[in-house]
Amino acid sequence: MRYFFLMLLSTFIINKAEAQIYEVGVFAGGSNFIGDVGATDYISPNQPAFGAIVKWNRSPRHSFRASVIFTELKGLDVKSDDPRRKERGYEFNTSIIEISAGMEFTFLDFDLHKSGLKGTPYLYSGISLANHDNNYFTSAGQFTSENTRSWAVGIPMALGYKAKISHHFVLGAEIGARYTFSDELDGSVPDSVDLETLSFGNTNNTDWYMFTGITLTYTFGRRPCYCNF
Repeated sequence: MRYFFLMLLSTFIINKAEAQIYEVGVFAGGSNFIGDVGATDYISPNQPAFGAIVKWNRSPRHSFRASVIFTELKGLDVKSDDPRRKERGYEFNTSIIEISAGMEFTFLDFDLHKSGLKGTPYLYSGISLANHDNNYFTSAGQFTSENTRSWAVGIPMALGYKAKISHHFVLGAEIGARYTFSDELDGSVPDSVDLETLSFGNTNNTDWYMFTGITLTYTFGRRPCYCNF
């Protein structure tokens, strides 16, 4: 009887694993930073961004999603609308690697196994980790590296539209904001406690950065049973 239940459980797990739809693909677009240095435009990509994305579609209305995106965040005070920042003239750049995971919700049913063209708007949120360079500005305004890196925890929030363009490919476009719990990405707050006196800016507001771009994913897997979700 024990072996019978083990075989039954194994069969159930295998069937559930096969009865899903998966997507793997790429992200390509641009990034921009919103913080204490540079412009404060919300959607103004000024650096290329690219990465990989994976999805596990649990129902026609929601998917588990993970991604890895590479970019360089850049800020120029001369591009700001704030005359005080223009006069200050600071600029920074820092490379980041972002790992993000969460859930994607569609506004309409998006069953990839049904024939014909289909598309839907969607929302995505979850948690993100951005590995970035640590830097600071000297008293003379020189952007200087601390020669260390840190992780910035954040909350990704994205709005997009995706459409099935062939039997196995889905094309999407999205705008995503990342609210971080760090104020160190632009060098306005040094990571080292020995450099605390060089901090500046609004310490009540942490850093944001944006991704704007397209996704192209390849779908595979057997036709699922969504009756339980």
